[in-house]
Parts: sequence; C-alpha cells; structure tokens
Amino acid sequence: MAKNFSSRAENYSQWYNDLVIKADLAENSAVRGCMVIKPYGYAIWEKMQQVLDTKFKETGHENAYFPLFIPKSFFSKEASHVEGFAKECAVVTHYRLKNSPDGKGVIVDPDAKLEEELIVRPTSETIIWDTYRNWIQSYRDLPILVNQWANVVRWEMRTRLFLRTAEFLWQEGHTAHATADEALAEARQMLDVYADFAENWMAVPVRKGVKSPNERFAGAVETFCIEAMMQDGKALQAGTSHFLGQNFAKAFDVKFLNKQNQLDYVWATSWGVSTRLMGALIMSHSDDNGLVLPPRLAPIQVAIIPIFRKEEQLAIIDDAVKPIIAALRKKGISVKYDNRDGLTPGWKFNEYEFKGVPVRIAIGPRDLENGTAEVARRDTLTKEIIALEGIEEYVANLLEEIQSNLFNKAAAYREENTRSVNTWEEFEAALDKGGFVAAHWDGTPETEQKIKEMTKATIRFIPINPEPEEGKCILTGNPSPHRVFFARAY
Repeated sequence: MAKNFSSRAENYSQWYNDLVIKADLAENSAVRGCMVIKPYGYAIWEKMQQVLDTKFKETGHENAYFPLFIPKSFFSKEASHVEGFAKECAVVTHYRLKNSPDGKGVIVDPDAKLEEELIVRPTSETIIWDTYRNWIQSYRDLPILVNQWANVVRWEMRTRLFLRTAEFLWQEGHTAHATADEALAEARQMLDVYADFAENWMAVPVRKGVKSPNERFAGAVETFCIEAMMQDGKALQAGTSHFLGQNFAKAFDVKFLNKQNQLDYVWATSWGVSTRLMGALIMSHSDDNGLVLPPRLAPIQVAIIPIFRKEEQLAIIDDAVKPIIAALRKKGISVKYDNRDGLTPGWKFNEYEFKGVPVRIAIGPRDLENGTAEVARRDTLTKEIIALEGIEEYVANLLEEIQSNLFNKAAAYREENTRSVNTWEEFEAALDKGGFVAAHWDGTPETEQKIKEMTKATIRFIPINPEPEEGKCILTGNPSPHRVFFARAY
C-alpha cells in the first residue's frame, strides 16, 4: 500500500495527494475540479458531522435546507458580497437539452433560456435573508438559529483534494437577532464551538482571532476565525464565524417591530466549516507511514487481527475474540475483526497502519495459551504484550492517551514554529522557516496588500484581545499598537 508513496521531506504536496488517494479517502472525478469522497473518507466526515451537529443543537440551533439555486438579482443587493464571490460563481442559463440536429449527442436548447440566470450557491446568505423577510415581523420571532448541511460551488481554477475543490460539503449557520450584542455573542459562541471541536476531537490546536479587513468575509462587519498550523509550517483556516451587522437585513429589507414598538433592521451572523477540515486532519497528524487519525474521529478505532496457520486455529480465535469485541463495543469503541482469508497478517498490519487505525490487536494460538495479545498503537508505532483479562479497559485508556498525545505533539510543533520579529529582514527569514510570525503592522489595507504581494504571506489573524505593545510596522515603520500573526497559508 505504501509503494510509490512520497515522504513529507521529499515533496510535501505530493505526499498529501498520495496519502489521500492511497488511503482511500477521495479521488479526482470526471468533473474538473471536483472530487469523489470514498466510503472511508466519508465515514470520517460523517463522524465530524455527528459531533458538530450535536454541538449545534446543544446551543439551540435547528437544521433546515434552502435551494441550491439563487437568482442572480439577489447577488446585486449586497455590493461587497457580490464583489467577493463574482469570480467564483457557476451560472445556470438554460433549463433544457435537445438532440443535436447532426444526430451526435445533445445540445443546449436555445429556446430554453431562463428569464433570469441562476447562481449555483457559493454560500447562502442572499437566498436565506430573502426567506427570513417572510419569517420575521416582531421581536417575538427572534432569534432565528438555523444551520444547513449542504454542498456549495466555488469555481476554483487550482484545486487540491479536500483543501480546495470546485464543489465541497459544509455546514453554514445563519442566525437573526434583535440586537447587535446578541449577534456578536452568537458569532463568538460559534467560534468557541469550532475551536472546541478542532482541539478536543480533531486534536488540532488552533488560535482564535479576527480577520483583517482585506481577509474578511464579503459582506461581514467582522470575521472571527480559528487558524491551525500544518506540518509544513503553513497555516490553514479551519473555521470562520461572521458578524454581519445589519448589512443583509438592509439589503433584503428584513425589519422587525422591537420591544419599543419601533421598526428596526435585524442583526445577523453566519458561520461555517467544510470538508477542508479533512485536509487539516490529514496534514496535522499523518506521517511517512500513512494516515494517522485521532481516536475520537477514527471510523475504526481498533482492528483485531487473528494470527493462524490452520482453519481450526482460526475457529478457536474467532470464539475467543467474541467476548473481547463485545466488551470493547460496550465501552463505545468501534472495532473491526479482520479474519479475511487469503491475506497475510503482515499485509493487514500494513493496511491498518496506512489507514491510520489508532490501535491494532494481534491474537494467535500462543497468545490465547498465555492469556495475552499484542497491542500496537499507530501514533508511536510501538507495541506491548497485554493481558486479555481487562483488555477493554486498557484499550479505552490507550485511545484517550493517543488522542492527547496527538494534540500535544501538534501543539509543541506550533509553539516551536511561532516567532516574533521586529524588522523586515527578520520577517522574511522567519517566513522562510515556516509557521506563524508575530509582527507589527500599521493597520492599513495598503500595507497588508503590499506585504502579501512581496512575500505571499497574509495576516492570518489579529488576536481578539491583543496584548498592547507599541512598535513600528515591519514594512513602513509607522506606529503599531500590537502584533498580528502572519503566515503563508493554504
């Protein structure tokens, strides 16, 4: 399975692509820029969905579904929003095909032109706020706390599996509130939900912050974000939560009668994470031996492999393993017992190692005689001989240890690769080493854009409550009240 598999040091980008394909997570489709998520990859995404969906519902949100198609005129109502997405939109102009007159295939029927073109949603603020106008009349109708699980299309020219594709899966929350304070609290709350998920389920440490005006979501007043660091030192935006102010309410004339019996515009948020999280998961933990998955998101947490030469030996192992499987599952641990014939134990070991299964248990006739099993952990590639009695307790604790170890390892890497600089020369040198670079910036979009053009680095986040530290901008020398965090990013 690991044949022709690039190492991270040789070619990190190729290593990532090889891993996604060879671990059966996804593959490129016949549609340019789109991917097929294979069952093993989708099983990981399903686990992510289940955890996030539970968290959303615990915070009072409900799921709904809105149309895939958005009338073009809707995008004209919020100027900065249409400007932000105009270059990425796929447009539907006709609604029918017909047989080609030359008998070769089909053509678009020129008589089936739509009266108004439809945009395949790149995000749903416009269609949702047009809908909310019908739902909201009074403060009694607020807040509206809605989430949608959906696919979106952003016509990307340069794509990479999970990280950037023309179509991807995500969730998008869209909420409506009576006051600015309520909406801001909602945006901050959902950022915390994302950070908790990234750190405690994905085992990916993240930094919370605010985007600069240049990096802000199109149509937002403020964009909050979580930023993660990958093993090659590049940053990856792992989730965003937007305070939209009253921009979309004004664009779509969504007013309500407040408690003072006065008409006011509604305050809004939107927030989302996507299958890009799969890319973050892969690049944060995996190694040159293949995928490494945190136990809480692994579709298979434990693989049990029988070691046998004769069919009668397998029958004995099969019977002995049944109570072990039952005991593990009773603890909520997902188990796969692989007694497939025709494949050697070594081949199976390699398969589960490459696919990132956190724990592997090997049991043979001699093990049964001794009342033991060999337990291997994927994160450290170490093995131990463990007593079969009480093995479910040992494995449960081991899974938690692996979860913590993956987080701590990633956090240590991030800290080692976060640097503070004071001059332009130090800034360029730090960027070349990779990681986050804390530097002073004069606060102007012009300086930010110039730094991006010169170095391909962007401001990944501004700390939400930055520590005051007067300094001078690394590029212009103008005054700066605190540091911001730059990085090259995916």
